[in-house]
Amino acid sequence: MKAYNFALADQNGVIHKLSDYSGKWVIVYFYPKDNTPGCTKEACSFRDASAEYKKREIEVIGISKDSVSSHKKFADTFSLNFTLLSDPTHTVIEKFGAWGKKKFLGKEYDGIFRNTVLINPKGEIVKKYISVNPAMHSDEILRDLQELQN
Repeated sequence: MKAYNFALADQNGVIHKLSDYSGKWVIVYFYPKDNTPGCTKEACSFRDASAEYKKREIEVIGISKDSVSSHKKFADTFSLNFTLLSDPTHTVIEKFGAWGKKKFLGKEYDGIFRNTVLINPKGEIVKKYISVNPAMHSDEILRDLQELQN
């Protein structure tokens, strides 16, 4: 299945299109909110594995509906060394199936699911990760890539 070709601003206000990454493996992970415990844990695990991702020529992109300035603060605070994209209208988040009804403390609301897609160099989604564990997710992807890249 071909991945939706988005165009969104990163933490520095630079527009990124998925097509800019043609010919590369891309991890696009969706997360609820900057500077929250689970999202910070997940982002830091991607940061900590960056040498492995670079060695394998894999791009990591995080997307939430937070603003460009919120992403900048988040990236700077935790020395995040990958792209964070802002999707305030959650259009791209919806296109990738990472938006919908959630429940917290008995209340229902619309929000972002902690999902990820793995996109191959042809721009095809080769794996979807649904409701991931933020602490273990980066390691899970690296294990899967070991199989997929060989």
